[in-house]
This record gives sequence, C-alpha cells and structure tokens, in this order.
Amino acid sequence: MQINCGQYRFDLTTTDSAVMRSVQQVYGDALLADAPADFAIGLDPGLWLRRWIKPQVNFRCDQHSPFKPLPSSQAYAVLEWGMNWCIAAHEYSRFLLHAAVLVKNNTAIICPALPGSGKSTLSAYLGLSGWSVYSDEMAVIDIDSRQVLPLFRPVCLKNNSIDLLRSWHPNAVITPVCRDTQKGDVAHVKVLSWEHYQQLIPVPISAVVFPKYKHDTELVIYQLDQLDAFGQLSRNAFNYNVLGETAFDIVAALVSNAGLYQVEYSELTELAQFFDELVQP
Repeated sequence: MQINCGQYRFDLTTTDSAVMRSVQQVYGDALLADAPADFAIGLDPGLWLRRWIKPQVNFRCDQHSPFKPLPSSQAYAVLEWGMNWCIAAHEYSRFLLHAAVLVKNNTAIICPALPGSGKSTLSAYLGLSGWSVYSDEMAVIDIDSRQVLPLFRPVCLKNNSIDLLRSWHPNAVITPVCRDTQKGDVAHVKVLSWEHYQQLIPVPISAVVFPKYKHDTELVIYQLDQLDAFGQLSRNAFNYNVLGETAFDIVAALVSNAGLYQVEYSELTELAQFFDELVQP
C-alpha cells in the first residue's frame, strides 16, 4: 500500500486491517504517482508470543526500528508518528520546523509550540473553517525561496479535543481513537481533500505565533523581539545543526520579515479573529 503525502511517498507494508481502513479514510483520495517511494515502512507484530498475549506493533523504516514496540491498539498513531520521524530524521534539502502551518490569502502563519499549547486543536478548527492546513506538526521550508510547502497529512487530535471537534463538525472524517498512548487518547482528522491539496502552492510566511492555551482566560497578545523569536525558532528546528549557516540565514530572514507574537488564549474564535487580521492583504 502506498501513501502519498504530496511532498513525500511511503510504501507501507502491514497486515493490520484496521490500519489499512484508516489509511484509506485519510489518504484514499490521493493520486498515486508512478514514481518510487521516498520511504519503505512497515508495521510488524511483536515477537511470536506477543501476537497472542498483549499484542504489540513495531514501526519499521528501511529495516530500522526507531521506536520501542507499542500496544497494537495504537497502531495507526504509531504509523503517523513514524512517518513524522522519517521526514524529520532524513530531510536535509529543506528546513524543518516543529510547527503548525496555517494558510489563508496565500500567506502563512506558523505556530511553533510545545505539547499542550493547543496548536493541533487550533489547526483542525481553522482547517475546517476556511483555512488551509499545510501541516499541524512540521513546517517544510524551501531553502531557496524560503516559502513553506504543503503536506497532505491529517491533524493529530488528543483527549478532549476529539469530542470538541466532533461537536463543531459532526461530519468531519476522524479515525478511530487510539487509547492510552504516550500522548493520551489520539485520533486523526482529515482537513484536506486531495482536490484541495492540489490547488495549494508554496507561500511566504507573514507571521510567527507562539500559542499557549490557558483555561478561562481572555486573549492576550505579546509582541516578541527578534532575538527571543530567533532563539525559540532555532530550538524548534529539526535539522538546524545539520544545515548550519543555511538554517541561520533562513531563521534570521524569518524574524526580520515576519510579525512575531506570543498569545495566550482560551477561546478559539478570538484567536481565529486575530489570525484573520494577520493575513489580510
């Protein structure tokens, strides 16, 4: 089974029918290019005894297993995390930031953030409300143009966000929930059709927003100085040390040309209004 993520292609080997159904849910409308895959990946059952007692799943990339085996009930989450690892560990021709990428009016806002910041919930909310989600996890930036590229991937929702999104968008395509993972309960929501994805183009980054969810608080917006933003962005990069001077130049240009903000919020509608203001022509 091949998974087409637009920028990257994965040849998946698995006998897990539940995983194959979820892959079809999320990626089934993508056209499969007649080209070799970038990564050969697999989901393998654990050792023989583990196939019967507390079954496990093991992610494999080109015969290498970067993670410890996890319960087989978490197999689809393991697949998505493994695909993230493949890109982050092997992509050196583009600059990679751990950040959500939200696009409207042909301009991007990137949101680097720690777990618990609410960036994935924000990505899903905006992605089903007129924005294009280029990624909820990884900003892929072209080294020459310094524009951000789209990925055809779902958004990873966790815990209460799953039910919240279902209440906002009852018809959203959401994979079955993987319970009790290292990140809690996890499900993936499809925020792009392949038809929509094919219309997306590389776009410039107009703003960098570091979001932080705080329960029951009004929206607070801080403007960051360039030095602080530079430090935070470089720490959020996957391949900064590998790209060296090239990465330094990209981050320096980004903090010089983009709006730089830190926000605290509890209401997504308020934050969405602020984001709309940032991408006005």
